[in-house]
Amino acid sequence: MIALVLALLLALGAGPAAAQTAPRAVDEQQVYAVASELRCVVCQNLSVADSPSEMAGQMRAIVRERLAAGETPAQVRQYFVTRYGDWILLAPPRRGFTLLVWLAPWAAVLVGLIVVSLLVRRWTSRPRPAPAPIDPAMRERIRREMEQEP
Repeated sequence: MIALVLALLLALGAGPAAAQTAPRAVDEQQVYAVASELRCVVCQNLSVADSPSEMAGQMRAIVRERLAAGETPAQVRQYFVTRYGDWILLAPPRRGFTLLVWLAPWAAVLVGLIVVSLLVRRWTSRPRPAPAPIDPAMRERIRREMEQEP
């Protein structure tokens, strides 16, 4: 009876251990690629991949663990977006309000080009003022001086 209980406990104990798969090897390039798309919450102007802060190191470890657990890079990014919001992404998604972040620079360049072209057109198409009329006395003086030159 004791042997049966021990065998049953051994089988139950080995079941979950056997069901767990060994963590797969994680490519550091893949960890760097995912981490470089995430904003460091301490530095805020650096990616998690480039930040020297302790928090960024912890975030890199989470990325590595999740990739090793078999999650895709998109799932890892979504994990951080769920925790921190879209702000955590260095490149905001191109939808909704954040679409303005992507369109505003192009609109500003377009408006600038239009303004420059209008100004250049205005400067080059200005009518040249007519020369001031010369009074007859001045005209006679110029004619005499031109005749005197050799």
